[in-house]
Amino acid sequence: MDKHSIAFLGTPEISATLLKGLVESGFSIQLVVTKEDKVRGRNNRIEESPVAKMAHSLSLPCYKPHRLNKEHDFLLDGVDLLLTFAYGQILSPEVLSLSRYKPLNLHASLLPLYRGAAPIQYAIRNGEKKTGITLMEMVKEMDAGDIYAQEELPIEEGNDTTSLSRKLATLALEVCNNYLPLYFENRLVPRKQDESKVSFAPSIKKEEEKLILDQNPDSFVNQVRSLSEEPGGHLLLGEEILKIYKAHKVSDETKGEVGKILLAHKNEILLQLKGGIVSLDMLQRPGKKRLTAQQFNNGLSLEGKVLR
Repeated sequence: MDKHSIAFLGTPEISATLLKGLVESGFSIQLVVTKEDKVRGRNNRIEESPVAKMAHSLSLPCYKPHRLNKEHDFLLDGVDLLLTFAYGQILSPEVLSLSRYKPLNLHASLLPLYRGAAPIQYAIRNGEKKTGITLMEMVKEMDAGDIYAQEELPIEEGNDTTSLSRKLATLALEVCNNYLPLYFENRLVPRKQDESKVSFAPSIKKEEEKLILDQNPDSFVNQVRSLSEEPGGHLLLGEEILKIYKAHKVSDETKGEVGKILLAHKNEILLQLKGGIVSLDMLQRPGKKRLTAQQFNNGLSLEGKVLR
């Protein structure tokens, strides 16, 4: 492979997976940029991003500027390409001009659909049947640059955000392997995005992690999938947060008040929604392990209780 130097910018697990794949595929990653370490948990533990951890494991220089637009001296020597995948900061024209080729972004949607920070979550939440990876020019406006390549991926019923992210990371590597060499040879023709079809996928807010009972079973299950495995959607059992990681539709029937657990027996925990009944398949109480419905029923019976 022709060794064009690349500065890779990314933060979450999906980006770390791609970074590892790029190195293994022979791309010349000169340096890595990721977001700052975060304080997590009750013990205020400082934790690096998945991309930072991966960069260290690959012995790559790693930078964690608070604001890359103001702290980018390490890029002034220049690289051939700035390549981002879920980095988490919008870059200024000054930073975007620091590579010899136009900077590129990999985005986990079929742009112009789902511009923003949470395209995978929104695609699942909205019941989309397909998504994909878009290779596009990085511009100051969020995810609005010209498209160089796009590959589709079906969204299967069993996919949640975590499992779909893994598949999209694999697809992102395929896109890089197939199209970056052509890009460096100036053999890709960009196309404008259709602005009439733009939709947005902003970051998921804390209050949006609360599951909605006032909806039909399909929409409820999609919401659960979109929040799983992290951060996990939840309902309230009294004042206790009860996280729900998996659920499936049972029927469109109404057999009790909204939020009531109609049955909690063996491997079933049946919850009444406004538009039907779902079975809660994977649950977690605060400070406890995630349990299947059958495991949960062995320790605590929810039957007759009302969740909100």
